[in-house]
Amino acid sequence: MLKISNHYVSKIVFFLLFVEVLVLVGAAYAGAAVRFMDLGEASASPQLDHFFLSAMAFAIAIVFSMSAMGMYQLNFNEGLRNPFFLKLMPSFAMGFVILTLIFYVAPELQIGRGVLLAVFVIAAGGIFFARIVFFKTSELRFLETRIIFLGGGPLAKECSELANQNTSYHKYDIAGFIAIPAEECCVPTSQLLKMREGESLAALAVAHNVEEIVVSVQNRRGGFPIKELLACKLQGIKVTDAANFFERESCQIRVDSLQPSWLVFGGGFDQSFIRTFMKRGFDLICSATILAVSFPVMLLTAVLIYLEDRSPIFYQQERVGLDGNPFNVLKFRSMRNDAEKGGKPQWAAQNDPRVTTIGNFIRKTRIDELPQILNVFKGEMSFVGPRPERPYFVEQLIEAVPYYNVRHSIKPGITGWAQVRYGYGASTDDALQKLQYDLYYVKNNSLFLDILILIDTLKVVLFRSGR
Repeated sequence: MLKISNHYVSKIVFFLLFVEVLVLVGAAYAGAAVRFMDLGEASASPQLDHFFLSAMAFAIAIVFSMSAMGMYQLNFNEGLRNPFFLKLMPSFAMGFVILTLIFYVAPELQIGRGVLLAVFVIAAGGIFFARIVFFKTSELRFLETRIIFLGGGPLAKECSELANQNTSYHKYDIAGFIAIPAEECCVPTSQLLKMREGESLAALAVAHNVEEIVVSVQNRRGGFPIKELLACKLQGIKVTDAANFFERESCQIRVDSLQPSWLVFGGGFDQSFIRTFMKRGFDLICSATILAVSFPVMLLTAVLIYLEDRSPIFYQQERVGLDGNPFNVLKFRSMRNDAEKGGKPQWAAQNDPRVTTIGNFIRKTRIDELPQILNVFKGEMSFVGPRPERPYFVEQLIEAVPYYNVRHSIKPGITGWAQVRYGYGASTDDALQKLQYDLYYVKNNSLFLDILILIDTLKVVLFRSGR
């Protein structure tokens, strides 16, 4: 895994992205060469200084569109059975729309229609070929990381299950488990590795060609081999704590096995002036852009809500924001006026019977969230951040869920890491799962992660998934 601005990115996916950017830039030059060669107009070819920027604009637009279509969320177990080519043409169609906007804003980057057609054809063939080679290469054993889990209890079992199921980011070959005497064994005895008398942990790891040891022991008092682990690290074997392993592989911070000291002494939680300034700038630019683009949609939505269920068009509700301070969030009304007859707050649920026909559509497409742009302009919310909850539920969740208040250390957001990675939350258990994603964002928030969440939000809107 690579760590970019505190966010973990798969080396394999990053390599694929790098290769495909080269393919797309190469396709732009090849398309221009073929087109002008056919016309016999070498002197009419675009200037190289501008054309490089045009080629980069083409590559960025297509990569952005492919990301929004989920083409970089790979499943190595499916391999070539994964119908990526079904998403390739829609990605190119979206890329064409984005390019049209770019050429309108910056006419000097424009590529002629004849050249652009040739570029798209060559790029489609290049991407298709690159994906076939990539999936064939991903079947090779040298791309797998061989690991050992130090521990054989519940935590080690959970770590191994995560390693086996996480096929989108990394491939692991589990060499086995090393049981700790004071811990209950929860893994198959056939997978336990036994150390011979006098054999060191480093020697055992070398004998099994292990590249990484995941320390998955909950109780580290008495008999914990800290010196052995140091010897492994000095010999080039990576040693990873279970909390870091969960954070890296699931992009969550697991609160059930978390030590408070890990939060205190670990990295992240950047609340510096520079980060705050950059985030505020990102919020204002994104919000202003989306408001300008979506204003006709918002106007039509307001009319449809009024025609179906009369006023009010908007819905204001008290939510908990930065540092636990309350504020009123603004949304398009998607439920009936009598949604909470008894006055007692209720969890919103998927397929909620209180939702109107128009409300059902705008909730799935997230149009109901658009008025919150005004909350962003007022400084009560960010564009990206943890979803704000109602005070009634926050009081319950603080009592039931450890570290829940940590999510209030930054501004809540219109969209967020939990919203794009997890579905509807309608219970305390769901709130726990979402909190683990929120904690990951609070700890690792950066401009890079905000952009990734923005892309994933577009994918959620396109495929009507998540919440």
